Amino acid sequence: MPVTITTRVEDDLADVIDEVAREEGMDRSTVIRRFLLKAVRNWQIDRNLDEYGKGRLTLWQAARRCNLSLWEMIDEVRKREIHVPYTLEELLEDLKAVQ
Repeated sequence: MPVTITTRVEDDLADVIDEVAREEGMDRSTVIRRFLLKAVRNWQIDRNLDEYGKGRLTLWQAARRCNLSLWEMIDEVRKREIHVPYTLEELLEDLKAVQ
């Protein structure tokens, strides 16, 4: 069930939201929901890739936590230019999960 959340934003931000709404043919609430969804998704990916980088998760585990496929998570790693040593054990675990 949807929950109503209210917040105050600066005038400049409200103007940008209204501009996006006009350009995209949406109402203000839809624009805000889409922005929030994208921001939360990026936060989840960043957080789980940070855990991956620290060796606390495999890439496959990070992908599952973000509801992404392994290939989508690999693309995220590339976009963020994350360079992490990948052990043979991690590769084998990821390959087992893909099968």
